[in-house]
Amino acid sequence: MNAISRICIALLSVACAASGGFAAANAPTANQPANPAARPAAAVSAAVMHSKINAWTVGLAGGELEGAPIRFASDIARVTDDGNSLHVLPIVTRGPTENIEDLLYLKGVDAAIINTDALTQFEQLDPSVRQKITYILSLFPSELHVFVRPEINSLADLDGKKVNFNTPGTTAAYSGPLIFEHLKLDVIKTFVPHPLALQEMRNGEDGMAAVVFITSKPVAAFLQHWPAGFRFLPIEFRNFADAGFYLPSRLTSSDYPDIIPAGQEVHTIAIPTVLAAFNWPIGSDRYERLARMTDSLFQRLNELHQAGFQPQWKNVNANARVPGLQRFPAAQRWLDRAHLTTAAAGTAVTDIRPTEEKLYQEFLQWRKTHHQ
Repeated sequence: MNAISRICIALLSVACAASGGFAAANAPTANQPANPAARPAAAVSAAVMHSKINAWTVGLAGGELEGAPIRFASDIARVTDDGNSLHVLPIVTRGPTENIEDLLYLKGVDAAIINTDALTQFEQLDPSVRQKITYILSLFPSELHVFVRPEINSLADLDGKKVNFNTPGTTAAYSGPLIFEHLKLDVIKTFVPHPLALQEMRNGEDGMAAVVFITSKPVAAFLQHWPAGFRFLPIEFRNFADAGFYLPSRLTSSDYPDIIPAGQEVHTIAIPTVLAAFNWPIGSDRYERLARMTDSLFQRLNELHQAGFQPQWKNVNANARVPGLQRFPAAQRWLDRAHLTTAAAGTAVTDIRPTEEKLYQEFLQWRKTHHQ
């Protein structure tokens, strides 16, 4: 074999080796398709679906199944959920108090329905909690009802007596003892279902002297007939003005005609129940999700007046403010735009009855009068 033949054979061998190496390098493996640029349709579809489902999902912590907060959360989801553009997930939780913990620490929770006074507990652990949580909308005030037997004439008469605060997980079970501690009342606390406690009160059994309800008025249990002498005790707002999370309120004869004489009223306090949001940085992915939900909710507030939604939506005022908290920036931006638009048109932003705004103005007036 001459030199030229040997050279040709050598070059052919090199070419074959290179070709084999390229083929080996690009051969499909057990975990790799033949064409890496074109993954199987199932894999592509799964990835697309994962992206779509998670792209605009907002986790909304509601509350226990039997409570009003989870129903409000469900209503919000019904009017704002818009397929792939916005997916609001109402979450059943342990209640408005634990919702603060979920909002601060639970992955996937961006908004929650909370009672504002529960923030006092978290302030002891994290003094900056008011900067981490904002509010989108004030939903409804939960009025304090202290209902007592005829022999109880004042709060002081409750010292050493049995007082029921409903079952654990309810607003009364959490906020009631806090309020009584604030008033320095030393009572025997029980946490049984309110219907049982009310029956014991009516019958004078087991020493039950009072029940504490914290919920929106009117309460159905107090619309039925009660024997003479059963009453609501007054709670003066001045004892709570510096706490920062309460509002002045009143129970009237129109609320409870069988218990409060015509034309009279009983002073009490109210705890705002609000749709709260974690204070994500403006422009972040989580902030944009909440902003989209906020815009959708505010645009559809009037839809929530229709049959099939919570009747209390008719009392919600988009402009109502909440003591102790800043409004979520996207919510404030929407309201500012709405005010400018409606002012130019000469119309009101909303025709919703401003229950909480009235309470807030009373709070401001009280503070102004008593701090001069």
